[in-house]
Amino acid sequence: MKLKIGSFPVEQVRFGEVDGYQDGILTIQKEAALAYLRECDDHITELDIIIANPGDDTRIVPVIETIEPRCRTDGRTLFPGVTGPVASAGEGELKALRGCCVTVVGKYWGSFGDGVIDMGGEGARHTHWSKLINICLVGDTDEEFERHEQQKCNHALRWAGHRFAEYLGKIVRELEPLQLEEYDFTPVSEKARQNNGLPNVALVLQPQSQMEIPGYNDLWYGWDLNKFLPTFVSPTEVMDGAMISGSFMPASSKWSTYEMQNFPTIRELFAEDGKHLNFVGVILSMLNVAMDQKERAAMMVVNLAKNLGVDYAIVTEEGYGNPDADYVRCQAVLEQAGIGVVGISNECTGRDGFSQPLMTLDSRLNALVSTGNVSELNHLPPCKTVIGNLEALNRDGMSGSWGYDDKLGKSAREDGSVIMEDNNWFCGDHISGLSLKTMAEF
Repeated sequence: MKLKIGSFPVEQVRFGEVDGYQDGILTIQKEAALAYLRECDDHITELDIIIANPGDDTRIVPVIETIEPRCRTDGRTLFPGVTGPVASAGEGELKALRGCCVTVVGKYWGSFGDGVIDMGGEGARHTHWSKLINICLVGDTDEEFERHEQQKCNHALRWAGHRFAEYLGKIVRELEPLQLEEYDFTPVSEKARQNNGLPNVALVLQPQSQMEIPGYNDLWYGWDLNKFLPTFVSPTEVMDGAMISGSFMPASSKWSTYEMQNFPTIRELFAEDGKHLNFVGVILSMLNVAMDQKERAAMMVVNLAKNLGVDYAIVTEEGYGNPDADYVRCQAVLEQAGIGVVGISNECTGRDGFSQPLMTLDSRLNALVSTGNVSELNHLPPCKTVIGNLEALNRDGMSGSWGYDDKLGKSAREDGSVIMEDNNWFCGDHISGLSLKTMAEF
Protein backbone atom coordinates (compact mmCIF):
# COMPACT_ATOMS: atom_id res chain seq x y z
CA MET A 1 0.00 0.00 0.00
CA LYS A 2 1.40 3.38 -0.99
CA LEU A 3 0.21 6.60 0.59
CA LYS A 4 1.23 10.02 -0.74
CA ILE A 5 0.72 13.22 1.26
CA GLY A 6 1.16 16.53 -0.52
CA SER A 7 2.08 19.34 1.87
CA PHE A 8 0.91 22.95 1.75
CA PRO A 9 2.67 24.99 4.47
CA VAL A 10 0.38 27.49 6.21
CA GLU A 11 2.10 30.58 7.58
CA GLN A 12 -0.99 32.76 8.00
CA VAL A 13 -4.74 32.21 8.26
CA ARG A 14 -7.16 35.04 7.58
CA PHE A 15 -10.81 35.60 6.71
CA GLY A 16 -11.77 36.86 3.27
CA GLU A 17 -14.39 37.05 0.55
CA VAL A 18 -13.48 33.67 -0.96
CA ASP A 19 -11.69 30.52 0.21
CA GLY A 20 -8.15 30.28 -1.11
CA TYR A 21 -4.51 29.38 -0.60
CA GLN A 22 -1.54 31.27 -1.99
CA ASP A 23 2.06 31.75 -0.86
CA GLY A 24 1.47 30.17 2.54
CA ILE A 25 -1.68 32.19 3.26
CA LEU A 26 -4.92 30.29 3.88
CA THR A 27 -8.04 32.40 3.38
CA ILE A 28 -11.38 31.26 4.79
CA GLN A 29 -14.78 32.60 3.78
CA LYS A 30 -16.04 32.45 7.36
CA GLU A 31 -19.79 32.73 6.87
CA ALA A 32 -19.82 30.14 4.10
CA ALA A 33 -17.91 27.69 6.28
CA LEU A 34 -20.23 28.24 9.25
CA ALA A 35 -23.31 27.86 7.06
CA TYR A 36 -21.99 24.54 5.72
CA LEU A 37 -21.32 23.19 9.20
CA ARG A 38 -24.73 24.23 10.52
CA GLU A 39 -26.39 22.47 7.59
CA CYS A 40 -24.51 19.26 8.42
CA ASP A 41 -25.87 19.01 11.97
CA ASP A 42 -28.95 20.76 13.31
CA HIS A 43 -27.87 19.99 16.90
CA ILE A 44 -25.38 22.88 16.68
CA THR A 45 -26.89 26.00 18.26
CA GLU A 46 -23.90 28.37 18.33
CA LEU A 47 -20.75 28.34 16.23
CA ASP A 48 -17.85 30.67 15.51
CA ILE A 49 -14.35 30.49 14.03
CA ILE A 50 -11.53 32.24 15.88
CA ILE A 51 -7.85 32.23 14.89
CA ALA A 52 -5.14 31.75 17.54
CA ASN A 53 -1.52 32.18 16.46
CA PRO A 54 1.72 30.93 18.06
CA GLY A 55 2.93 33.48 20.61
CA ASP A 56 -0.51 34.99 21.23
CA ASP A 57 -1.30 35.69 24.88
CA THR A 58 -4.25 33.33 24.55
CA ARG A 59 -5.61 30.41 26.57
CA ILE A 60 -7.94 27.95 24.83
CA VAL A 61 -10.23 25.88 27.09
CA PRO A 62 -12.05 23.49 27.04
CA VAL A 63 -10.35 21.92 23.99
CA ILE A 64 -12.26 18.92 22.66
CA GLU A 65 -10.30 17.83 19.57
CA THR A 66 -7.59 18.80 17.07
CA ILE A 67 -7.51 17.71 13.41
CA GLU A 68 -5.17 18.44 10.50
CA PRO A 69 -7.04 19.90 7.49
CA ARG A 70 -6.76 17.48 4.58
CA CYS A 71 -8.58 16.15 1.55
CA ARG A 72 -8.30 13.13 -0.70
CA THR A 73 -7.64 13.83 -4.37
CA ASP A 74 -9.77 10.87 -5.52
CA GLY A 75 -12.94 12.23 -3.90
CA ARG A 76 -13.17 9.62 -1.16
CA THR A 77 -14.12 10.87 2.29
CA LEU A 78 -11.35 12.00 4.62
CA PHE A 79 -12.63 9.98 7.60
CA PRO A 80 -14.35 6.84 6.30
CA GLY A 81 -17.47 5.91 8.23
CA VAL A 82 -17.51 9.33 9.92
CA THR A 83 -17.56 12.20 7.41
CA GLY A 84 -18.80 9.93 4.64
CA PRO A 85 -19.43 6.33 3.64
CA VAL A 86 -17.09 3.55 4.70
CA ALA A 87 -14.30 3.35 2.12
CA SER A 88 -10.81 1.92 1.99
CA ALA A 89 -8.00 4.01 3.50
CA GLY A 90 -4.24 3.71 3.48
CA GLU A 91 -3.36 4.26 -0.17
CA GLY A 92 -3.75 6.96 -2.75
CA GLU A 93 -3.02 10.67 -2.42
CA LEU A 94 -3.89 13.19 0.26
CA LYS A 95 -3.31 16.92 0.37
CA ALA A 96 -2.63 18.45 3.78
CA LEU A 97 -2.48 21.97 5.16
CA ARG A 98 0.61 21.85 7.36
CA GLY A 99 1.39 24.19 10.24
CA CYS A 100 -2.22 24.58 11.34
CA CYS A 101 -4.98 22.55 12.94
CA VAL A 102 -8.72 22.68 13.44
CA THR A 103 -9.20 23.04 17.21
CA VAL A 104 -12.68 22.20 18.50
CA VAL A 105 -13.61 24.21 21.63
CA GLY A 106 -16.66 24.18 23.88
CA LYS A 107 -18.07 27.70 24.16
CA TYR A 108 -19.56 27.00 27.60
CA TRP A 109 -19.15 23.37 28.68
CA GLY A 110 -16.16 21.13 29.26
CA SER A 111 -15.75 17.45 29.99
CA PHE A 112 -13.40 15.02 31.74
CA GLY A 113 -11.42 14.45 28.55
CA ASP A 114 -11.15 18.10 27.46
CA GLY A 115 -8.07 20.20 28.07
CA VAL A 116 -6.10 23.44 27.84
CA ILE A 117 -3.83 24.96 25.18
CA ASP A 118 -1.75 28.07 25.93
CA MET A 119 -0.49 29.79 22.79
CA GLY A 120 2.14 31.92 24.54
CA GLY A 121 4.11 32.37 27.74
CA GLU A 122 5.19 29.58 30.08
CA GLY A 123 2.22 27.39 29.14
CA ALA A 124 3.19 27.26 25.46
CA ARG A 125 6.05 24.87 26.15
CA HIS A 126 3.69 22.15 27.37
CA THR A 127 2.02 21.21 24.07
CA HIS A 128 2.78 20.91 20.38
CA TRP A 129 -0.39 22.89 19.55
CA SER A 130 1.19 26.19 20.58
CA LYS A 131 3.50 25.82 17.58
CA LEU A 132 0.56 25.62 15.15
CA ILE A 133 -1.99 28.15 13.94
CA ASN A 134 -5.16 27.02 15.71
CA ILE A 135 -8.30 27.50 13.63
CA CYS A 136 -10.68 27.31 16.57
CA LEU A 137 -14.19 26.07 15.97
CA VAL A 138 -16.01 27.33 19.06
CA GLY A 139 -19.56 26.20 19.65
CA ASP A 140 -22.44 24.86 21.65
CA THR A 141 -25.18 22.32 20.95
CA ASP A 142 -28.63 21.30 22.12
CA GLU A 143 -27.28 18.03 23.60
CA GLU A 144 -28.88 18.98 26.92
CA PHE A 145 -28.61 15.48 28.36
CA GLU A 146 -24.83 15.99 28.61
CA ARG A 147 -24.84 19.46 30.15
CA HIS A 148 -24.01 18.47 33.71
CA GLU A 149 -22.39 15.11 32.99
CA GLN A 150 -18.67 14.80 33.66
CA GLN A 151 -18.37 12.50 30.63
CA LYS A 152 -19.61 14.13 27.42
CA CYS A 153 -19.54 12.64 23.94
CA ASN A 154 -19.53 16.14 22.40
CA HIS A 155 -20.70 14.34 19.28
CA ALA A 156 -22.01 17.28 17.27
CA LEU A 157 -18.96 19.48 17.90
CA ARG A 158 -16.38 16.75 17.29
CA TRP A 159 -18.08 15.69 14.06
CA ALA A 160 -18.22 19.36 13.00
CA GLY A 161 -14.46 19.55 13.54
CA HIS A 162 -13.82 16.57 11.28
CA ARG A 163 -16.09 17.99 8.59
CA PHE A 164 -14.43 21.41 8.88
CA ALA A 165 -10.97 19.85 8.48
CA GLU A 166 -12.10 18.23 5.24
CA TYR A 167 -13.83 21.45 4.11
CA LEU A 168 -10.56 23.39 4.56
CA GLY A 169 -8.47 20.64 2.95
CA LYS A 170 -10.54 20.85 -0.22
CA ILE A 171 -9.34 24.44 -0.70
CA VAL A 172 -6.04 23.03 -2.03
CA ARG A 173 -7.48 19.99 -3.80
CA GLU A 174 -6.65 21.24 -7.31
CA LEU A 175 -3.30 22.83 -6.40
CA GLU A 176 0.19 21.36 -6.74
CA PRO A 177 1.86 20.66 -3.36
CA LEU A 178 5.21 22.14 -2.45
CA GLN A 179 6.38 18.81 -1.05
CA LEU A 180 5.26 15.20 -1.44
CA GLU A 181 5.78 12.55 1.23
CA GLU A 182 5.53 8.88 0.26
CA TYR A 183 4.86 5.99 2.62
CA ASP A 184 5.20 2.66 0.82
CA PHE A 185 4.16 -0.24 3.04
CA THR A 186 5.68 -3.46 1.75
CA PRO A 187 3.64 -6.63 2.40
CA VAL A 188 5.05 -8.86 5.15
CA SER A 189 5.42 -11.82 2.78
CA GLU A 190 7.62 -9.74 0.48
CA LYS A 191 9.77 -8.58 3.40
CA ALA A 192 10.22 -12.22 4.39
CA ARG A 193 11.44 -13.09 0.87
CA GLN A 194 13.94 -10.22 0.98
CA ASN A 195 15.46 -11.71 4.15
CA ASN A 196 17.90 -8.81 4.66
CA GLY A 197 18.93 -9.91 8.13
CA LEU A 198 17.38 -6.90 9.87
CA PRO A 199 15.13 -7.40 12.91
CA ASN A 200 11.37 -7.35 12.36
CA VAL A 201 9.67 -4.62 14.39
CA ALA A 202 5.94 -4.06 14.96
CA LEU A 203 4.10 -1.22 16.62
CA VAL A 204 1.32 -2.28 19.01
CA LEU A 205 -1.27 0.48 19.44
CA GLN A 206 -3.75 0.41 22.34
CA PRO A 207 -6.22 3.24 21.55
CA GLN A 208 -8.97 4.35 23.92
CA SER A 209 -11.71 1.72 23.85
CA GLN A 210 -12.65 0.86 27.44
CA MET A 211 -16.07 2.59 27.54
CA GLU A 212 -18.79 -0.04 27.06
CA ILE A 213 -21.42 2.62 26.21
CA PRO A 214 -21.09 3.70 22.54
CA GLY A 215 -20.03 7.22 21.64
CA TYR A 216 -16.96 7.77 23.83
CA ASN A 217 -14.25 5.58 22.30
CA ASP A 218 -11.87 5.98 19.38
CA LEU A 219 -13.30 4.74 16.09
CA TRP A 220 -11.84 2.52 13.36
CA TYR A 221 -13.60 3.18 10.04
CA GLY A 222 -16.44 4.55 12.16
CA TRP A 223 -16.57 1.35 14.25
CA ASP A 224 -16.44 1.67 18.05
CA LEU A 225 -13.15 0.11 19.15
CA ASN A 226 -14.77 -1.37 22.26
CA LYS A 227 -16.30 -3.89 19.83
CA PHE A 228 -12.91 -4.71 18.35
CA LEU A 229 -10.36 -7.52 18.70
CA PRO A 230 -6.59 -7.26 18.06
CA THR A 231 -5.97 -7.02 14.32
CA PHE A 232 -3.03 -6.52 11.99
CA VAL A 233 -3.43 -3.28 10.00
CA SER A 234 -1.37 -1.17 7.65
CA PRO A 235 0.31 1.83 9.28
CA THR A 236 -0.84 3.90 6.32
CA GLU A 237 -4.47 3.27 7.32
CA VAL A 238 -3.82 4.92 10.69
CA MET A 239 -2.33 7.96 8.95
CA ASP A 240 -5.13 8.14 6.38
CA GLY A 241 -8.13 8.78 8.62
CA ALA A 242 -9.19 5.20 9.40
CA MET A 243 -8.90 6.00 13.13
CA ILE A 244 -10.26 9.07 14.89
CA SER A 245 -10.08 10.20 18.50
CA GLY A 246 -12.85 9.65 21.02
CA SER A 247 -14.08 11.91 23.80
CA PHE A 248 -13.07 9.85 26.84
CA MET A 249 -9.60 9.87 28.41
CA PRO A 250 -7.72 12.26 30.71
CA ALA A 251 -6.76 15.14 28.45
CA SER A 252 -2.96 14.90 28.57
CA SER A 253 -3.08 11.15 27.89
CA LYS A 254 -5.20 11.29 24.72
CA TRP A 255 -4.23 10.94 21.09
CA SER A 256 -6.10 13.57 19.13
CA THR A 257 -7.09 12.85 15.53
CA TYR A 258 -4.27 15.20 14.42
CA GLU A 259 -1.78 12.89 16.15
CA MET A 260 -3.30 9.81 14.54
CA GLN A 261 -3.01 11.46 11.12
CA ASN A 262 0.67 12.26 11.74
CA PHE A 263 1.61 9.48 14.21
CA PRO A 264 5.30 10.34 14.76
CA THR A 265 6.28 6.86 15.95
CA ILE A 266 4.89 5.38 12.73
CA ARG A 267 6.72 7.98 10.66
CA GLU A 268 9.97 7.23 12.47
CA LEU A 269 9.57 3.49 11.87
CA PHE A 270 9.01 4.18 8.17
CA ALA A 271 12.19 6.30 8.15
CA GLU A 272 14.21 3.41 9.63
CA ASP A 273 12.59 0.68 7.51
CA GLY A 274 15.19 -1.22 5.51
CA LYS A 275 18.04 0.63 7.23
CA HIS A 276 18.10 -0.60 10.81
CA LEU A 277 14.88 -2.64 10.97
CA ASN A 278 12.05 -4.14 8.99
CA PHE A 279 8.81 -2.38 9.88
CA VAL A 280 6.28 -5.21 9.62
CA GLY A 281 3.24 -3.07 10.50
CA VAL A 282 0.77 -2.20 13.24
CA ILE A 283 -1.03 -4.56 15.57
CA LEU A 284 -4.14 -2.64 16.60
CA SER A 285 -5.39 -3.78 19.99
CA MET A 286 -7.74 -2.21 22.53
CA LEU A 287 -8.14 -1.29 26.20
CA ASN A 288 -10.59 -3.36 28.20
CA VAL A 289 -12.52 -3.41 31.47
CA ALA A 290 -12.64 -7.02 32.74
CA MET A 291 -9.50 -9.07 33.39
CA ASP A 292 -10.51 -11.89 31.02
CA GLN A 293 -10.89 -9.29 28.25
CA LYS A 294 -7.42 -7.94 28.99
CA GLU A 295 -5.93 -11.45 28.95
CA ARG A 296 -7.69 -12.32 25.67
CA ALA A 297 -6.38 -9.20 23.97
CA ALA A 298 -2.80 -9.77 25.17
CA MET A 299 -2.91 -13.40 24.01
CA MET A 300 -4.17 -12.38 20.57
CA VAL A 301 -1.50 -9.69 20.24
CA VAL A 302 1.32 -12.12 21.01
CA ASN A 303 -0.09 -14.74 18.62
CA LEU A 304 -0.28 -12.17 15.82
CA ALA A 305 3.28 -11.05 16.58
CA LYS A 306 4.63 -14.61 16.49
CA ASN A 307 2.86 -15.39 13.22
CA LEU A 308 4.21 -12.19 11.68
CA GLY A 309 7.74 -13.13 12.74
CA VAL A 310 8.14 -10.09 14.98
CA ASP A 311 11.48 -9.85 16.82
CA TYR A 312 10.81 -6.59 18.66
CA ALA A 313 7.71 -4.56 19.46
CA ILE A 314 6.94 -1.03 20.56
CA VAL A 315 3.81 -0.94 22.73
CA THR A 316 2.01 2.32 23.44
CA GLU A 317 -1.23 3.00 25.30
CA GLU A 318 -3.66 5.89 25.18
CA GLY A 319 -4.34 6.74 28.81
CA TYR A 320 -3.36 5.50 32.24
CA GLY A 321 -4.96 3.91 35.29
CA ASN A 322 -7.14 0.99 34.22
CA PRO A 323 -5.47 0.88 30.75
CA ASP A 324 -2.12 0.25 32.48
CA ALA A 325 -3.24 -3.32 33.15
CA ASP A 326 -3.67 -3.95 29.38
CA TYR A 327 -0.43 -2.10 28.61
CA VAL A 328 1.69 -4.01 31.14
CA ARG A 329 0.16 -7.42 30.45
CA CYS A 330 0.66 -7.07 26.71
CA GLN A 331 4.35 -6.29 27.17
CA ALA A 332 4.83 -9.10 29.69
CA VAL A 333 3.42 -11.82 27.42
CA LEU A 334 5.43 -10.51 24.44
CA GLU A 335 8.62 -10.66 26.50
CA GLN A 336 7.65 -14.13 27.71
CA ALA A 337 7.36 -15.19 24.06
CA GLY A 338 10.91 -13.98 23.40
CA ILE A 339 9.89 -10.73 21.69
CA GLY A 340 11.79 -7.72 23.03
CA VAL A 341 9.58 -4.77 23.95
CA VAL A 342 9.88 -1.02 24.48
CA GLY A 343 6.84 0.61 26.09
CA ILE A 344 5.82 4.25 25.63
CA SER A 345 3.41 5.93 28.06
CA ASN A 346 3.07 8.71 30.56
CA GLU A 347 3.01 7.95 34.28
CA CYS A 348 1.08 8.90 37.39
CA THR A 349 3.67 9.37 40.12
CA GLY A 350 1.72 11.85 42.24
CA ARG A 351 2.33 15.53 42.84
CA ASP A 352 5.43 14.65 44.87
CA GLY A 353 6.76 12.29 42.17
CA PHE A 354 7.08 9.32 44.54
CA SER A 355 4.00 7.24 43.72
CA GLN A 356 4.01 4.05 41.64
CA PRO A 357 4.18 5.24 38.01
CA LEU A 358 1.81 2.63 36.52
CA MET A 359 -1.20 1.03 38.17
CA THR A 360 0.38 -2.40 37.80
CA LEU A 361 3.97 -3.47 37.10
CA ASP A 362 5.78 -6.60 35.95
CA SER A 363 9.44 -7.51 36.32
CA ARG A 364 9.59 -8.47 32.63
CA LEU A 365 9.18 -4.81 31.66
CA ASN A 366 12.73 -3.54 31.34
CA ALA A 367 12.53 -0.74 28.74
CA LEU A 368 9.92 1.96 29.30
CA VAL A 369 9.84 5.47 27.85
CA SER A 370 8.03 8.02 30.03
CA THR A 371 6.40 11.04 28.41
CA GLY A 372 5.59 12.84 31.67
CA ASN A 373 3.90 12.78 35.07
CA VAL A 374 0.17 13.52 34.82
CA SER A 375 0.05 14.80 38.42
CA GLU A 376 2.68 17.52 38.11
CA LEU A 377 1.28 20.91 39.18
CA ASN A 378 1.32 23.93 36.87
CA HIS A 379 0.95 27.54 38.06
CA LEU A 380 -0.08 29.75 35.13
CA PRO A 381 -0.51 33.53 34.97
CA PRO A 382 -3.63 35.08 33.40
CA CYS A 383 -3.83 35.34 29.63
CA LYS A 384 -5.10 38.43 27.87
CA THR A 385 -7.56 36.40 25.79
CA VAL A 386 -9.55 33.28 26.62
CA ILE A 387 -11.15 31.30 23.80
CA GLY A 388 -13.92 29.19 25.29
CA ASN A 389 -14.79 29.30 28.98
CA LEU A 390 -12.25 29.39 31.81
CA GLU A 391 -14.92 28.47 34.36
CA ALA A 392 -15.05 24.99 32.82
CA LEU A 393 -11.87 24.24 34.81
CA ASN A 394 -13.75 24.70 38.07
CA ARG A 395 -17.15 23.39 37.11
CA ASP A 396 -17.03 20.52 34.64
CA GLY A 397 -14.86 17.78 36.15
CA MET A 398 -11.97 18.16 33.74
CA SER A 399 -9.25 15.61 34.47
CA GLY A 400 -6.58 17.90 35.90
CA SER A 401 -8.55 20.72 37.50
CA TRP A 402 -11.04 21.17 40.31
CA GLY A 403 -13.58 23.50 41.82
CA TYR A 404 -12.25 23.31 45.37
CA ASP A 405 -9.11 22.21 47.20
CA ASP A 406 -8.58 23.04 50.88
CA LYS A 407 -4.94 23.98 50.23
CA LEU A 408 -4.86 25.13 46.62
CA GLY A 409 -8.31 26.67 46.23
CA LYS A 410 -10.02 26.38 42.86
CA SER A 411 -8.16 25.88 39.58
CA ALA A 412 -9.30 29.04 37.76
CA ARG A 413 -8.80 32.08 40.00
CA GLU A 414 -10.72 35.34 39.92
CA ASP A 415 -7.77 37.14 38.30
CA GLY A 416 -7.62 34.62 35.44
CA SER A 417 -4.57 32.76 36.73
CA VAL A 418 -4.74 28.96 36.86
CA ILE A 419 -3.38 26.11 38.93
CA MET A 420 -3.87 22.66 37.42
CA GLU A 421 -2.20 19.30 36.92
CA ASP A 422 -0.33 18.21 33.81
CA ASN A 423 -3.46 16.07 33.25
CA ASN A 424 -5.22 19.14 31.88
CA TRP A 425 -2.89 19.99 28.98
CA PHE A 426 -4.72 18.87 25.86
CA CYS A 427 -2.84 15.77 24.60
CA GLY A 428 0.07 17.37 26.44
CA ASP A 429 2.07 14.21 27.07
CA HIS A 430 1.94 13.41 23.33
CA ILE A 431 2.36 9.66 23.75
CA SER A 432 2.14 9.34 19.95
CA GLY A 433 5.69 10.68 19.76
CA LEU A 434 5.17 14.45 19.50
CA SER A 435 6.38 14.91 23.08
CA LEU A 436 8.30 18.10 23.81
CA LYS A 437 9.67 16.74 27.08
CA THR A 438 12.98 15.12 27.90
CA MET A 439 14.55 13.25 30.78
CA ALA A 440 17.08 14.86 33.07
CA GLU A 441 19.33 13.48 35.82
CA PHE A 442 20.10 15.42 39.01
